[in-house]
Amino acid sequence: MKISKISIYPVKSLTAIDLSSSVVTPRGLRHDRRSMIVDAAGNLLSQREHPELATLHAEADESAVVIKSNRDASTEWRLDGVEYAERRKVTVWTSQVEAVYAPEVINAWLSDYLGNPAFLVYMPEDSKRPINAKHNRGGEIVSFADGYPVLLTSSASLSELNQRMGNPVEMERFRPNLVVEGADAFAEDEWKRIKIGAVTFRITKPCARCVVTTINQKTGEKEGMEPLKSLAAFRKAGDVYPDRYEQFGLAPNDVLFGTNLVAETTRGSISNGDSLEVLK
Repeated sequence: MKISKISIYPVKSLTAIDLSSSVVTPRGLRHDRRSMIVDAAGNLLSQREHPELATLHAEADESAVVIKSNRDASTEWRLDGVEYAERRKVTVWTSQVEAVYAPEVINAWLSDYLGNPAFLVYMPEDSKRPINAKHNRGGEIVSFADGYPVLLTSSASLSELNQRMGNPVEMERFRPNLVVEGADAFAEDEWKRIKIGAVTFRITKPCARCVVTTINQKTGEKEGMEPLKSLAAFRKAGDVYPDRYEQFGLAPNDVLFGTNLVAETTRGSISNGDSLEVLK
């Protein structure tokens, strides 16, 4: 088994950047989901409400966040001096964390693009968002990802799903950080601890999927109820884990695809082609 794809999402809900390698940090892969877009109340704006976010592309490094649209327009936020910028509490699902707000000109650009008040925020280094207490072994943190630092999927699992559908979907619908090839379909259901290259990861819980998987990640358009409809036929948590779904904090009708990871080695790096070894 080996890693066939590495992706990050510098701004949550925007398109992915595919990498040949990435540094693993305590929050996840470097630059992954360190920024997000919020409304006037500081609540996350995602593709669930704004599928057109899929038409925005973000790039980021230590010095800047750049957002480009398919309308040939772009905006850039230089992060120099970001530690002195305005800070407020923002909300990601059930958790709150302090974030830095982008300058007004950038937020005006986003608001115009989305047709609603929108604000770009960044998670500074001294802002710590813990993962779910149910799976936190002490001091484990995450960026603006839904709940856990790294999401892994399997190409064989996607292949089995696509065989059950009239129109196949691409892996981009599931927005993973890591894709593994060479594993049996849904073998990841039973993994507890893995090693990728020199980095070890603990599996926390399966990933329950939402309506974002029904959005075409190239056009930003919702396309019916697939793949959720087909997943529901054979991947409900109550069917996959009849005696354990509650241990994961899942509802019996949650549909599953992929698994969430926490890095135990938080200063290493991983590359495409790295072997994946199941330790437990």
